[in-house]
Amino acid sequence: MDDLFSSEDDDHLFDLDYNPYARKRPLSSRLDRDDYDETDEEEANRQKLYLVPYRWWKEAQRSVADEIVGILYNVLSNYDNADSEIVLDLRKEESSGTRVKMDEGVSSREYALVKEALWLRTLKWHNDSKTSEEDDRYHCVAEGQSQEVFPLQIRLSFSPGTNSLLVKISLKDNAVDFYRRACSIFNSQSELLQIWDFSGQTSQFVMNEIINLPKFSPEKQGKEVLLELHVHGFFVFTNKTDERLAEPMKTENSFGKSRVRMNMNSDNLSSQLMLTNTSLSGSGYRGIGVLGFAGLQNLGNTCFMNSAVQCLVHTTQLVDYCLGDYEKDINHENSLGMNGELSLAFGELLRKLWAPGAMPVAPRMFKFKLAKFAPQFDGYNQHDSQEFLAFLLDGLHEDLNCVKCKPYIEAKDAEGRPDEEVADEHWLNHLARNASIIVDIFQGQYRSTLVCPVCKKVSVTFDPFMYLTLPLPSTTMRTMTLTVFSTDGIMLPMPFTITVPKGGRLKDLIDSLSLACSLKDDETLLVAEIYKNQIFRLLDGPSDSVALIRDDDKLVAYRLPKVSETCPLVVFSHQQLERPYGFGAMAPNWKLFGVPLIARIENLSSGSEIHYQFLKLLRPFLMPVEDVVNDYDGDETRNTVNENSKVEGIVSPLVSYCDAGPDSGEENDVHLNADFKFYLVDKPGSSEIKMNDPVPISSLTKNLDVTVHWSDKMIEKYDTCLLSSLPEVFKPLLFAKRHEESISLYKCLEGFLQEEPLGPDDMWYCPRCKKHQQAIKKLDLWRLPEILVIHLKRFSYSRFFKNKLETYVDFPIHDLNLSNYISHIDNQLSNCYQLYAVTNHYGRMGGGHYTAFIDHGHGRWYEFDDDRVFPISEDRIKSSAAYVLFYRRVREM
Repeated sequence: MDDLFSSEDDDHLFDLDYNPYARKRPLSSRLDRDDYDETDEEEANRQKLYLVPYRWWKEAQRSVADEIVGILYNVLSNYDNADSEIVLDLRKEESSGTRVKMDEGVSSREYALVKEALWLRTLKWHNDSKTSEEDDRYHCVAEGQSQEVFPLQIRLSFSPGTNSLLVKISLKDNAVDFYRRACSIFNSQSELLQIWDFSGQTSQFVMNEIINLPKFSPEKQGKEVLLELHVHGFFVFTNKTDERLAEPMKTENSFGKSRVRMNMNSDNLSSQLMLTNTSLSGSGYRGIGVLGFAGLQNLGNTCFMNSAVQCLVHTTQLVDYCLGDYEKDINHENSLGMNGELSLAFGELLRKLWAPGAMPVAPRMFKFKLAKFAPQFDGYNQHDSQEFLAFLLDGLHEDLNCVKCKPYIEAKDAEGRPDEEVADEHWLNHLARNASIIVDIFQGQYRSTLVCPVCKKVSVTFDPFMYLTLPLPSTTMRTMTLTVFSTDGIMLPMPFTITVPKGGRLKDLIDSLSLACSLKDDETLLVAEIYKNQIFRLLDGPSDSVALIRDDDKLVAYRLPKVSETCPLVVFSHQQLERPYGFGAMAPNWKLFGVPLIARIENLSSGSEIHYQFLKLLRPFLMPVEDVVNDYDGDETRNTVNENSKVEGIVSPLVSYCDAGPDSGEENDVHLNADFKFYLVDKPGSSEIKMNDPVPISSLTKNLDVTVHWSDKMIEKYDTCLLSSLPEVFKPLLFAKRHEESISLYKCLEGFLQEEPLGPDDMWYCPRCKKHQQAIKKLDLWRLPEILVIHLKRFSYSRFFKNKLETYVDFPIHDLNLSNYISHIDNQLSNCYQLYAVTNHYGRMGGGHYTAFIDHGHGRWYEFDDDRVFPISEDRIKSSAAYVLFYRRVREM
């Protein structure tokens, strides 16, 4: 075991919380990292100690619920003018070590020794308590305002004979100005000097010395250790120091009228120490600078991390917690946690950001710890700030989870019991396994209801949530384009673009398309997917999810008359003769083209019905008569056509057979047989369908696939381009400029709470049906957290594209009222919230930049853009860049 005083260098600088018996973790795994600095971890593990006026510290503890225990020392002060040295003899008060009573009187000669975190929490309390809307003097941190805190080098030793601590403050160890201040603070007066130790470090130091007593003579004083002490809150005026030392008192004279003056006996070190006798308030210490304005350096695409961290470190409850003794809550046994490393790194980063001075902080150690447990955040790539926030909150919770051994609790059936009873049961079960500051302030509860679409089985559960992910309108709805083909022989194919719920069913698609195409009451739609000029599948299941339809699919909808389902559905596929050219070309073959046509035929007694229905479907695709005349081969025929058109005023006989019925004469038969040939698909033997011949099918046939061979002449006479043109369901435009959308945050919340079917990959196992079903899901807010985090779902992903929605969301700043959106009303808790932080994302997917807006109280907003911090007006808070919103609960308006 190493000796506390085994250092060869007596002037080596220690901290009072130095533990000589703690073994450091090996750093070999970290030495190969470019961004790792060994001094970062040393500084992170170092706790500075502060000496402050006890009254100033005690005033802030009235609002702290933690039990305050300190050790009281009576101090005898001796001044050696020859050696320019102050010697303090600290002897423990027998009654110390108990809880501090807040109603006790306080002497102006009582000081407190506290750790840096506790000092920062006290400093913040005073700073916040005296901040007012009219007080604009302290919005910016001025240079030199931190002169009030000064370091003091002291030599600490233990005296076994008197069982006391000896502290030596020497001029040779300190700057002249700092030593003069120390003389003013610790000079010998008739009034007793007392020091409260709330750091616990003096008792640790004494214990270590007692352990090493056998190595020393009881009469011999222990070895001196040089320490650094930070002194704050003592305003000193000396006649040989810079007049700027008096500036805090001139500009911030709020200590009260009653002061105590202590004059030193030494002529060459005459000075004055001024302390308040009655009301030592925080405003008198604003010379140290306004807190919470430190930025974070960008280490390389770390703006996603910086913005989220700034929002968290300005969450009041989390700040107060991390500035306290939160280390005692770290759970080193939790296998889901990170052995406290993440929480310690975050707490240390928070303390640096709240330290006076507002100097930008480089979060290297925090990023290193983050990448250690979440490799996806390693390196210097841009990431999603909300994904980082979700990981950080979950990691902090597991690190700080006070439940050492999580009990197994079997969920009871909720059927037949009141929701209030089931909700409380689920919440208590959750708290039995999860107890941390994160749960206390960030977690709420919602009710999840599932209804089986088949047996109508209802399942109700109550689950916790850390944040709400609200879909934007463009993320809840899906734009789809389908081409409608008519079977009446009049209308050309027409594409229609409709909007359907992303989680909707085929019925929703058909209903929307029916309205768009003005479907008649005696008509119905049959939706099909076209692939390689064939019908790949029929979408005829009303409960099928539209999520099964891909953006690059090609869909058609056939308008069919509402006839008996016993009528066969005839599908016409088109083929044309492909003639390869060139040396070694293959023989001609028939190749599919165009979109198949569909018709329901009531009477399939002969091939004439099939011929007639096909020609009727083709009628809208006929080329204009002028084109037919000009393009037709043969002058004699052309003259005949012109003459007939002029004299008789009828359509050319070349196209007149298209209007012929199934009973037309032999002349039309000749044309049809020459121009089109019809074949049954997958029929053995000769499958050609000829005019007036019976169709070789049974009466039970429901679907009939017919292939139509087109002649070259018919390819020219019909507009096959219209027949072949088919758009995709959705084709995103990479550089299309979107119109500015605007929607209320309440509308987003309503979209989140509305019922929707589960996706095909997220089906629910129905215990009654004994199979997975696409149940209908409905969410309801049941219990709201103290801090409500709202994530606006701006980013969407598909197989080929990533998209960001620039929708402007109009969110409340001062009065978010959720009373109308919560299913369970608790009269003891408010449902009103006020915005205090926003994470913004500017730019497109895969890049862009993150910033944070922070409310520093009384509507004074600041933008934290990495290491730059500057004030902004409130009217800039709302923008289409808002990504994550942070609300805190307030009293109802």
